[in-house]
Parts: sequence; structure tokens; C-alpha cells
Amino acid sequence: KHVLCGLIPQALISPWLKYTPDHIAGPGTDIDPTQITFPGCICLKTCLPGTCSCLRHAENYDDNSCLIDTGSQGKCANPVFECNILCQCSDQCKNRVVQQGLQFQLQVFKTDKKGWGLRTLEFIPKGRFVCEYAGEVLGYSEVQRRIQLQTIQDPNYIIAVREHVYSGQVIETFVDPASIGNIGRFLNHSCEPNLLMIPVRIDSMVPKLALFAAKDILPEEELSYDYSGRFLNLMDSKDKERLDQGKTRKPCYCGTRSCAAFLPYDSSLYCPLGKSNIS
Repeated sequence: KHVLCGLIPQALISPWLKYTPDHIAGPGTDIDPTQITFPGCICLKTCLPGTCSCLRHAENYDDNSCLIDTGSQGKCANPVFECNILCQCSDQCKNRVVQQGLQFQLQVFKTDKKGWGLRTLEFIPKGRFVCEYAGEVLGYSEVQRRIQLQTIQDPNYIIAVREHVYSGQVIETFVDPASIGNIGRFLNHSCEPNLLMIPVRIDSMVPKLALFAAKDILPEEELSYDYSGRFLNLMDSKDKERLDQGKTRKPCYCGTRSCAAFLPYDSSLYCPLGKSNIS
């Protein structure tokens, strides 16, 4: 269920690139993403909000496996918890979507200016799960170490996802699929993306970085998301403060009308080792 449909170019089959469909524990992380940490629900028939312990707020998906809350009414996504391996509900439970893996034919291809890219070979309806962004889950110090070694010519695959808890706490997840990852590593940035990233938790507290269709996507269309990780490409004052305009920025070639000319840049990841400015 994790097989990439379509041909992977021979140039991508290299000793330094190891494919993994799921997160693996990398240097510096104190949580094993494969460890089962959530109890299962006791639903015997249908999982419904109010009775199912996995559905904390409301149903996550409709009868067509489409994400119900795509953020059209708000700036942030509600947390998504799917039923897990310990749940008593069946594998056909509609609260099991991301864990089913790839359902669409995707293809890695060479773009004109952006290197390798990923496109769909078939129609994808809005709200459907497309793929994960999976790789090594890192600790903050290891993220800084790897970034310090990069040059302006090197691609940066590391993504930092920050989730704000009601208590004011910020949960951070750092993922690097540069040498160990899945097909999500071939996704390019766009200032008008057709995918949105939602943290989805199933068995572990470490979220799967699930990418859903933000709109209907046509066959042969390139798949893209906002590298900044912002929900629906919205920027708030804190995001603007993180953009270091004095730093050499990498150009953006997405070609959209609202193109910002440069790829997103999170200055908090580039501060000296051991001196994080993230609260």
C-alpha cells in the first residue's frame, strides 16, 4: 500500500537514498515514532464523536475519505487522531485514512528549474489524502548541526512543524527525508500550493505529516505545498518576524501570481548551536 505508482527515474536509485514509508527515529530525538503510545477505542460498530476516544472534536473524514475540516473557516487546523492498531473497530472504519497509505498514482519527474518534482497521474478530489512527508525525526541540536553544514546550493529538506497546545506549550517535530525518506521528499514548494499539511496521529505521539488535496487536482498536475508549513498559506505576525531578510535566500520558481520570489526561511533554525530562540 506504500508503493509509488509510475516509474522512478534511475538517477534517483542511489546508495545514499534509503526509502522508508514511515518516520524513523534519528539522532537527538527522545521519542520513537514507531512506539505505540495511544490506547485504542472500544467501538465495536461505528466510531462517532462523543463515544469514540479517538474522535476528540468531530469526525475527521466524510464517507468519501475526504478531510472534513480544510480550514476554510479558520486559520488553523484541528488536531486529527485516527483509530490505531489497538482499537477494536474494523480496518474499514472511516477514521482510518492516512494509515491506508497511497491511494493515487503518483510519479517522480524532472522539472525545468526545480530539480525533481512529484505529480499525480489521476484526478484527486479536494480533501483526499495524497501522501506523507516521512523521514528521520530529529532533535533540535541535530537539526542545527545539519543546517550549519549546508551551503546555499544545497537543498534543505528539513521541516519544522510547531503545534500550539491550549496550555501555551509548543510541540515541535523536526523531520529530514534527505537521505532516508519517502516520496514526499520530491514535493516542491509553491506560493499557491494544491496540498496542505496536517499533523495526523495514529499510534504514536509523533505526528505523521499528512498532505491532503487543498483543491481538486487534475491529472499530470504537479503536487506542491508551502514549505513554511503554514496552514493554507496564511502568515501571521510571528511568521513575519522569523523571516530574516538579511540572509541570502533561495529563489522560488513556482511561477504563481502571488510568488514571493524566495523560498520560505525560518531563521530560528539557523541560530548558533545551543541558542534556540524558540519558546
